[in-house]
Amino acid sequence: MARYTEAVCRQCRREGQKLFLKGDRCYTGKCAIECRSGNPGQHGQGRSKNSEYGLQLREKQKAKRYYGVLEKQFRSYYDLAERRPGQAGQNLLAILESRLDNVIYRLGFAMSRAEARQLVTHGHFTVNGRKVNIPSYLVKPGMVITLKDSSRSLEKIKSSVEANAFRQPPKWLEYDANNMVAKVVGVPERDDIDLPIEEHLIVELYSK
Repeated sequence: MARYTEAVCRQCRREGQKLFLKGDRCYTGKCAIECRSGNPGQHGQGRSKNSEYGLQLREKQKAKRYYGVLEKQFRSYYDLAERRPGQAGQNLLAILESRLDNVIYRLGFAMSRAEARQLVTHGHFTVNGRKVNIPSYLVKPGMVITLKDSSRSLEKIKSSVEANAFRQPPKWLEYDANNMVAKVVGVPERDDIDLPIEEHLIVELYSK
């Protein structure tokens, strides 16, 4: 299973904004954006000229980094989005939002998508009563996601749930906090996605 293994704070610095890749650390003074300005690397302080292609590329990279997806898988998601009815950009974001690790993050079981990915990989959740340990698993309307009984006492999950008690899940997810059960009741709409991504730039990049 391919994944990014370098320092994730470099990704935020490269995009010039917080991507909230390290959970609660991103809200403290230890955040790399707060401590160090400019792009990472030897020439990070140099002036950069943003061309049309550069803006499109940065938007694609930003979307990949938000969801923790590498290039090959991201491209396959885009191809799938193009084949679906509607706008390819919005379809792409809906597919990314439907990943199981993102759903676990949206429900507040983890402080970051990377942490949610780890929880899924370790088999702490079931989908329709069956254990699913594939972070990229795409949920569909009607599916029920449940935290396993044996995992409810884990301190990491308990602390994340308490810290995220204020967070409201998106309207396409119906969540029973008492039983820690969620049901997918719809498809993610653009208004449900609060990430600052200009998906039309990604479409323009891949359309060349």
